[in-house]
Amino acid sequence: MSQRFRPPAWMQRIMLQYVPFADAASHELPLGRLFRLALFQLSIGMTMALLVGTLNRVLILELQVPAWWVALSVALPLVFAPLRAMIGYRSDTHPSALGLRRLPYLWIGTIVMFGGLAIMPFALLGLSEPREGYLWIVRAGAAMAFLLVGAGMQITQTAGLALASDVSPEDKRPRVVALMYAMQLVGLVVGSGLLSHLLTEFSPLRLIQVIQGCAVSVVLLNITSLWKQEAKGAKRGAREADGFSNNWRRLMSLPRMRRFLWTVGLGTAAFSMQDIVLEPYGGQVLNLGVGLTSGLTALSAGGALLAFALSARILSRGMDACRLAAIGAVLGLPAFACVIFSAPLESALMFQAGAALIGFGGGLFSVGMLLQAMSLTEHSQAGMVLGAWGAVQATAAGLAMAVGGVTRDVVGSLAEQGYLGEVFNSPITGYSTVFHIEMFMLFAVLIALGPLVSRKAGLAPDSNRIALAELPG
Repeated sequence: MSQRFRPPAWMQRIMLQYVPFADAASHELPLGRLFRLALFQLSIGMTMALLVGTLNRVLILELQVPAWWVALSVALPLVFAPLRAMIGYRSDTHPSALGLRRLPYLWIGTIVMFGGLAIMPFALLGLSEPREGYLWIVRAGAAMAFLLVGAGMQITQTAGLALASDVSPEDKRPRVVALMYAMQLVGLVVGSGLLSHLLTEFSPLRLIQVIQGCAVSVVLLNITSLWKQEAKGAKRGAREADGFSNNWRRLMSLPRMRRFLWTVGLGTAAFSMQDIVLEPYGGQVLNLGVGLTSGLTALSAGGALLAFALSARILSRGMDACRLAAIGAVLGLPAFACVIFSAPLESALMFQAGAALIGFGGGLFSVGMLLQAMSLTEHSQAGMVLGAWGAVQATAAGLAMAVGGVTRDVVGSLAEQGYLGEVFNSPITGYSTVFHIEMFMLFAVLIALGPLVSRKAGLAPDSNRIALAELPG
């Protein structure tokens, strides 16, 4: 009888060091099942690329929808972000008659996402040729579609990451959930690349077909992901009264927790305010096509992936997590400068380099703040603090995108009407104001990070290893 091939020790060491997530698999969770489970993050990344990387530019430039309305609509999905901690708590204690905790929430989230993407093409079709007197109805329908997609994304991601933690052994859990995070970034890159290719020859009909294809892909990927992933358990009784409220009050009483959450929100807003206006800026100011501006999401997500990979090596050498976050904030300053100066220099390459550097700096900041969150609490409260981290991050991103769109419209309108003087009478003024505000916010982030930095001379290499357990998107 032939024996199963076993690689020599030196080959195993090379695989564990250089092959991504090769050490995340286990006997209980083989690599094939693990990658199949991660498909729900792939669908979420692709949907995010559609919402933030493509539809905002198409609505603002091709369909002539005001930027403030687009910003509010794209930010609507994040209305449910503060509920992520509650969703995770309820899936922990779900009294299912079938003995399932996570799969009911995964299925509900998938259905809600599909519903939003299914009605979105009809709303966009109405926006392209609105009938007189019915414009507000069409815009309300489009806003409802964005809201449904966002709610589905929040429910699916929260329950899916909790399921990933459930089915993985405790010693492999950080690497498993790190794989989930990386898969979302891969979905952003792949989705952005596909949208860039499919919308090279843009037309409203082609956009509708792409959105319909995305809706079908979400359902197929999520069904494949959740199929037979959770074992049936015993039916649980009623939830504990005021259990979530008591845990939340205990969390907020931890030292430096409030400063930490404010810093996370401020830094996230500083890196997110341009999300709505970056693609329209490339299209209106630099005259880039829909395909090229859709590829900006791939550049930004690629920069975040590179930051994720480099953070593992930097933190393993003992760097404080808040110092890593500060490096990300500092790198954001030249990134926004590249975007600003790309207009007078008429350099598309400088604009794309700035977009990639924004993703890289934002990735360093996010990883540093995540690791800091894990060091602020005991293991028994890790889920709550990381749920709060994700809720603050998503809420700040949504509010920042809305403010960015409104600022672009208000300042741009004032400039075009001559209230800001002849020098600023240009479409660049509204966009440039948003980018400058983000640079000022990054300086504030550096100030807020100061008291959080460890005063120790150095940490043991293993004490700062990246362990992205329970990572909210």
